[in-house]
Amino acid sequence: MLLARVVGNVVATRKDPRLEGFKLLLIRPVTPDGKEDANYLVAVDTVSAGNRELVITVAGSSARMADGCKDKPVDCVIVGIVDDVSIDGA
Repeated sequence: MLLARVVGNVVATRKDPRLEGFKLLLIRPVTPDGKEDANYLVAVDTVSAGNRELVITVAGSSARMADGCKDKPVDCVIVGIVDDVSIDGA
């Protein structure tokens, strides 16, 4: 699993038919203290995440196990919205 921040939306009017109805979001991985990575990913949203929200994502074969994603061409899925992150001893 990976922490990420939602930074935008992705609109694709032409896509694999198995992706119809999925909301696609642009995300940036973040460290536990909230520092954003330089990379961006496109993720399927299964939890109705909003812009700038901190989310939990899964990738690879785990992404295809997320609710509604079985047998879909997905590699990154948002599976949770984070309320708080705490680091022991910090």
